[in-house]
Amino acid sequence: MRLTAAHLMLLATVVIWAFNFTVTKYVLTHGFEPLAYSTLRYAAAALLFASLTYGLERSLSVKRRDLVLLLVAAALGVWLNQVSFVYALTFTSASTAALVMGTLPIFTALIAWAFKMERLSGRFLAAGGVSFGGVALVAIGSENGLSGDLKGILLTLATAATWAGYSVAIAPLMQRYSPFRISAFVLLVGWIPLFLSGLRQVVRQDYSLTPLVWACLAFAILGPLVLTNVLWFKAIARVGPSRATLVTNLQPFLAAVFALVILSEAMTAVQIAGGIAIGLGIVLARRRQRPAPVLAE
Repeated sequence: MRLTAAHLMLLATVVIWAFNFTVTKYVLTHGFEPLAYSTLRYAAAALLFASLTYGLERSLSVKRRDLVLLLVAAALGVWLNQVSFVYALTFTSASTAALVMGTLPIFTALIAWAFKMERLSGRFLAAGGVSFGGVALVAIGSENGLSGDLKGILLTLATAATWAGYSVAIAPLMQRYSPFRISAFVLLVGWIPLFLSGLRQVVRQDYSLTPLVWACLAFAILGPLVLTNVLWFKAIARVGPSRATLVTNLQPFLAAVFALVILSEAMTAVQIAGGIAIGLGIVLARRRQRPAPVLAE
């Protein structure tokens, strides 16, 4: 029963992450400016998650020696990641962005290799080639043509790369702090440059939005940024990180399905082939790893 409950928590987490692509694309096309949306969303999430963490641990303190690494993690995992994410979904479809985000494990391994944290095998290099070949197919197969979606695809790659950098940055910190404390710190500190970047849009934003848009914002705060952190790490404690990471491989494809069904987005046969290639690369590159605090998108 414990295993069953844990797997349900993992599945719920991945479904929430996947659905967030559709939710974000919807709010960006129904009145919210990109950085105004992210700024408000992360302000609420940071306060909620910091309160939750303080209630659990009675402290949010970190050691001075870890501040630089935590600041780097905050800049990558919140500020740069969110700027890339919302503008990626501004310039391309949610389904396309979801498939391209499947390159995340490849970026994570490449960055870890660059910092001499792990070695790359010939099998991984082949897997990386397959995945990035899949990205090329997703781009070429776009209904808008390569030039039409190129900006959004490049920003999605930046989203994956910044999240991978965040995951690598906090890896040593996971030995000294709980994932809840790391997430709380990163959310609070990362929100500051995000706020400064989005201040102009926050001021000029028209807030007379429909109830559905506000409901989507509430979901994007409570689901991907708060609830999934709790579900994810409770599940990992029961089934282990390798099984949990395996389940997350479903996210890009579930996200694409949500976008196709709910937003009525279209996907060409070439893009589908690209998505399959990205997934094949993920399978080939699969390895044991300690998952980072999620935060999501």
